[in-house]
Amino acid sequence: MREGQIPGATVARLPVYLQVLIEAAEAGIGVLSSDDLARAAGLNAAKVRKDLSYLGSHGTRGVGYDVDGLAHQLSRALGLVEDRPVLLIGVGNLGRALASYGGFERRGFRIVGLIDAAPEVIGQEVAGHQVLPVSELEALVAAEGIGVAVLAIPAAHAQGMAERLVAAGVRSILSFAPTYLSVPEHVTVRRVDLATELQILSFYEHAGPRLPAAPSRHRTGSTARPV
Repeated sequence: MREGQIPGATVARLPVYLQVLIEAAEAGIGVLSSDDLARAAGLNAAKVRKDLSYLGSHGTRGVGYDVDGLAHQLSRALGLVEDRPVLLIGVGNLGRALASYGGFERRGFRIVGLIDAAPEVIGQEVAGHQVLPVSELEALVAAEGIGVAVLAIPAAHAQGMAERLVAAGVRSILSFAPTYLSVPEHVTVRRVDLATELQILSFYEHAGPRLPAAPSRHRTGSTARPV
């Protein structure tokens, strides 16, 4: 596998392919052609074949891709062959919804801790976890070997919390805060701004048939900023 040579746009599409394969496996399908994958992912077959070639996977001519085998390759490329411990910071409405979502574990991510700064929230049990104070952040990251954190906090506090996470050893941050985060080069930030996404949808809905439809976000993933 040529991990270092995989373009960022391809990396963003790999989870889409993996989701298609998981659904195919659950439906009892053992083989998918590039056309099948492309149709389910909303792409063209040539792009699918090129993306998968970066993993060294070319399928079987005239047959297609083995669903289980390709799913394993994609999981390995995405670092999902073992559970990834995740720290969730911010246990408001959004944070509680994320903490309760069962899909993370099915995709290889395990929330191991919840942290919040609000005194009235600290100590509560949410989705089987006791909410801890911010003072416990560094100890929890070290104890659980956490490399991924999710920020579901107001924008005003996001940069300071990101800096604290980086200092504690976290290398990947998924931020729902609508603000730019400045982090060192070895840290990757992905930002999901729900309000912005709705505004983009509103623009295209308002424009109606005068403009082409907005590209589907599932094709490329949410905004990525490797820094």
